[in-house]
Amino acid sequence: MKTLNQLEVWLVTGSQHLYGQKTLDQVASHSKEIAAAFDASSDIPVKVVCKPTGTGSAEIHKICREANGAENCIGLITWMHTFSPAKMWIHGLQELRKPILHLHTQYNKEIPWKEIDMDFMNLNQSAHGDREFGHIMARMRMDRKVVVGHWQDPKVVSKVAGWSRVAAAWADSQDMLIIRFGDQMNNVAVTDGDKVEAERVFGYHVDYSPIADLVKVQDNVSDEDVAELVKIYESEYDLADNCKEGGEARNQVVHAARIEIGLRRYLEKKGAKAFTTNFDDLEGVDQLPGLASQRLMADGYGFGAEGDWKTAALCRQMWFMSQGMSDYKGCSFLEDYTLNFDGEKSSILQAHMLEVCPLIADHKPKLEVHPLGIGGKNDPARLVFTSKTGSGVAATVIDMGSRFRMIINTVDCIDSQELPKLPVASALWIPQPNFEVGAAAWILAGGTHHTSFSYDLTVEDLQDFAEMAGIEAVVIDKGTKIPEFKKELQWNDLYYHLAKGL
Repeated sequence: MKTLNQLEVWLVTGSQHLYGQKTLDQVASHSKEIAAAFDASSDIPVKVVCKPTGTGSAEIHKICREANGAENCIGLITWMHTFSPAKMWIHGLQELRKPILHLHTQYNKEIPWKEIDMDFMNLNQSAHGDREFGHIMARMRMDRKVVVGHWQDPKVVSKVAGWSRVAAAWADSQDMLIIRFGDQMNNVAVTDGDKVEAERVFGYHVDYSPIADLVKVQDNVSDEDVAELVKIYESEYDLADNCKEGGEARNQVVHAARIEIGLRRYLEKKGAKAFTTNFDDLEGVDQLPGLASQRLMADGYGFGAEGDWKTAALCRQMWFMSQGMSDYKGCSFLEDYTLNFDGEKSSILQAHMLEVCPLIADHKPKLEVHPLGIGGKNDPARLVFTSKTGSGVAATVIDMGSRFRMIINTVDCIDSQELPKLPVASALWIPQPNFEVGAAAWILAGGTHHTSFSYDLTVEDLQDFAEMAGIEAVVIDKGTKIPEFKKELQWNDLYYHLAKGL
């Protein structure tokens, strides 16, 4: 699987021959300097490559075609250094299939009041050159990100960095294979969806795999490989007494290691980036693969329980976007499990039977084995912990029949009390703006009980992703009020049925 530092964005600057070769040379020089500064930034995780200045329709068309065909190119940063007549961008933009960030900047930070002359004016024309380009993008109804500010401003660099992470995740989704071991949980609606439309819109390819195929791989795992993985468990986690060598649950830890190795090898052979399981389909598997799912999530595989392939995909994308972030706190699959009514501190316990990613753990996870009253299998191993505290975003993608909708909720993870009789990984959060409004808005929007959660990404990151996909996005945050939120849902419904012709 590709990592962020293997990917690149192209800085494409627009100009024209009206100003002469000397001006074009300066334009190229400025563009190279800006691209080099972005590329050297520790905040921007991908390579930034300066492309030749676009001064005519044929050149621009060629750059756009090359971007489409360049496997490592995840998008374009466009900047109109001078006045670039927008008609010459039409044919290139018509063919472009990569995301665009329109950077409205200028090489110089301030106007040189005492030295400014017509030559300077002719060279530094972003103030109206970018508006010309913006007009044609608007007329062509192209989705794009617009970032305004000086290219050396840390805020601008941060926005470019965030967009590049999202564009990388979008590129990653275009060949995302999601393996489903078993179908949806019987009669569940919200976690299912149109897999054909998902491939058209997102690039996901969702395949069913019989659990028997996984069992064949699992059963061929050597005892030596299992023993090595168990040693890793012992070094990375605190083991409960019954899970240690000689403990009565030791064999269940060994079985869990065999399942993990088999599952990992199966996904690697298939080239899959995400997977789902279903506790109703475990024939030949000793236990629900909770520990395996937790550890695979930590390594970047998307996961969804009970066949929830849309959440599995979103988990993968959140992980992919957040690679290498400073002060990284983690992301995970989560489920709204049970409610705690406590006035202004009312909250929702986030957990699942087993599968919560250890990246969000507040402390060293403990490996434990306990009975599970569902699935009819042997006692499964799992990592037990509580999550970090802090702010984050929870999101889900639902199939509305006529379109996909992303629902984004800002949440505050708070301290949880001990759960001595509930040996699972968990988080406790208050949805913004508060429990009553946040939960009501989520329900009104049709949100799932499963979410993909991140401490590190922002609402803007997820909105950018939704825009790249061309899907609806609604946000529930500190400013949400139910009457206005209802109207937003109604307006969106009208827009997608009329403007989009759905």
